[in-house]
Amino acid sequence: MKGHQRSELAVIAMKGCEDFARRVDYYLKDWRRHGTSEEDSFLLEADCPRFGTGEGKGIIRESARAKDIYIICDPFNYGVTYKMYGMSVPMSPDDHYADLKRIIAAIAGKARRITVIMPMLYEGRQHKRTSRESLDCALMLQELVNMGVYNIITFDAHDSRISNAIPLSGFDNVRPTYQMIKALVRAVPDVQIDKDHLAIISPDEGAMARCMYYSSVLGLDIGMFYKRRNYSIVINGRNPIEAHEYLGQDLHGKDVIVIDDMISSGESMLDVCAQLKEKGAERVFCFATFGLFTDGCDKFDQAFKAGTIDRVFCTNLVYRCPELATKEWFVEVNMCKYVAYLIDTLNNDSTISSLLNPVKRIDALMDKHRKELAAQIKMNFEED
Repeated sequence: MKGHQRSELAVIAMKGCEDFARRVDYYLKDWRRHGTSEEDSFLLEADCPRFGTGEGKGIIRESARAKDIYIICDPFNYGVTYKMYGMSVPMSPDDHYADLKRIIAAIAGKARRITVIMPMLYEGRQHKRTSRESLDCALMLQELVNMGVYNIITFDAHDSRISNAIPLSGFDNVRPTYQMIKALVRAVPDVQIDKDHLAIISPDEGAMARCMYYSSVLGLDIGMFYKRRNYSIVINGRNPIEAHEYLGQDLHGKDVIVIDDMISSGESMLDVCAQLKEKGAERVFCFATFGLFTDGCDKFDQAFKAGTIDRVFCTNLVYRCPELATKEWFVEVNMCKYVAYLIDTLNNDSTISSLLNPVKRIDALMDKHRKELAAQIKMNFEED
């Protein structure tokens, strides 16, 4: 019986994802012992040029026949622009999603299978109805499946139950728990991860599931805030938050980690952090898979200067405004190697269960960190 032969691998980077895809490609080439020249790249050349009216089309410049194709798409990259009637227009999530469909259409069913890696789901926050509303994310998932997409990989979905829209198709919701914790111990080597020195905080009810996972794998206590909203009025499409109310244990002298899926404007996150400082928290670290910072960074600069926050950890899965790299409080969590692991494993038709469940890696990381911290404390003691 002949051994399994994997399909030829190809990675397509949608506009704005080129740098991320190149770094993913670097790992894939290294693991598969390819050369370093452009010809040996796994990246498939594709483009979505625009006409002067703003209309576009998808073009695949290489053969996609029988290939296992992974399309990396960031619908929230507003740093990409195109010309329309002579004006420079930033690409909206709708524009990015339309281009994704164009590339899938250009493949024309010739690929062996297509996997879409969309770290932050297009319209992912519109995951349920509260009145007579559209369900855009569910429609998007169904549309991609109907176009022939075999599997969809996302990170830290706003509500993982959105997968119910495509119950018979592949949908993987990946959480960057291990990478976040690893970034914390590297950026803050003196952090003590135990119940006496650190606590996990959920900024609202919706973030409780991911916070409970962190607290269980790290053995930490958990606290939460709930949002008291004014349901009598609507501002910017939402009921405004009147206050954040805290439920949890005493925080005096403890470091805290506030965990959410995204930082949008950041107002809610900073309000929670300010209340935590008032309740006696020592240092405040913010974990957010997606750092959007829709209102800029000024409020976070002020909060850092005032001592309200100490570090903000966000992944590089979505576009970050360039100025973030200059901020003392910002720590970027690199996810390129992890995405390359996912692609490499799936292309080999192997299970990604161990990649989705990082408990063993987290335990090993904690053991290493505690030994290094103990050694550092002993060294400081001997020097004194």
